[in-house]
Amino acid sequence: MVNGEKPSQDNNGRKKVLEVKGLKTHFFTGEGCVCAVDGVDFYVKEKEVFGLVGESGCGKSVTSLSILRLVDVPGKIVAGEVCFDGKNLLDLTETEMVKMRGEKISMVFQQPQPSLNPVFTVGDQIAEVFRVHCGMDKGKAWERAVELLKMVGIPDPETKAHAYPHEMSGGQAQRVMIAMGLALNPKLLIADEPSTALDVTIQAQILQLMRNLVEKFGTSVILITHDLGVIAEMADRVAVMYAGQIVESADIYELFDHPRHPYTQGLIGSIPVLGRVKERLEVIPGTVPELVNLPPGCRFAPRCKAREQYNLDICTQVDPELEEITPEHPVRCWLYKDHGDHKAPLSVS
Repeated sequence: MVNGEKPSQDNNGRKKVLEVKGLKTHFFTGEGCVCAVDGVDFYVKEKEVFGLVGESGCGKSVTSLSILRLVDVPGKIVAGEVCFDGKNLLDLTETEMVKMRGEKISMVFQQPQPSLNPVFTVGDQIAEVFRVHCGMDKGKAWERAVELLKMVGIPDPETKAHAYPHEMSGGQAQRVMIAMGLALNPKLLIADEPSTALDVTIQAQILQLMRNLVEKFGTSVILITHDLGVIAEMADRVAVMYAGQIVESADIYELFDHPRHPYTQGLIGSIPVLGRVKERLEVIPGTVPELVNLPPGCRFAPRCKAREQYNLDICTQVDPELEEITPEHPVRCWLYKDHGDHKAPLSVS
């Protein structure tokens, strides 16, 4: 996408706020090149919650940091496009990106306490957003900070605005981070495991808060998590990530009703369901490959029961592309693709 080009739309005419195309972020270490994000493609529509799910170490957080260009050395974005609002963010200067962060795209990090400055009150830290980006005077910025704390459900916000991060509970600190993220009404909010460190009750409150704010402000959200339960409750669409790649993406109902990739099927099969008795939960054999020493072919092949069931040699030889097998349901798997002498053993109507 060329800077200044209008953002594209999906098949239903909804504007795509963000398009990530062929994104590759590698880390160059003494042990070799770590392919943390390796050819990732997805898009986020306006006013939707897009879930990015996968187990720890699959590249979810690095993907989010790459979007905001916050990857530190020895990491480097080596290829791809991150198209937002008609611009490729990878082509912007650092000054332009500083303005983009916060005003247009905000992020809520996994650990709220370390993300807040311990020597400033939470009110000062929220007010700084308005002073830096909007040029507000100190008094007006403080008033807006208190209003935001009230909006995100902080009790007695006038008093809590004077508190330091260590005086806040985990749930309150996360609410402060959400308040900072939404301060300037960004078009896109990236939430990286926003409720992982919280107990179940507070987790539910945080997720409901995010849903309410999305509906109120029309903000699009990328929700990053390893918890399929959170995804089922919050997301409109979801992409499943494995070993640095997207392996499947679909509408949330389509994904849970008709999971296609063996990895997605294994994840969903491993979830206990309230009120439904399972003789045995699914288990995905083996371990996640090291990103510095990836197996040939499909990265999930060494753990894939379907590959053994159908005796598919191609899986350990050629890495499949992410391609649509039904409208807006792309899958990276040889079960559904022909290639040379290989005939797909499964068809999808």
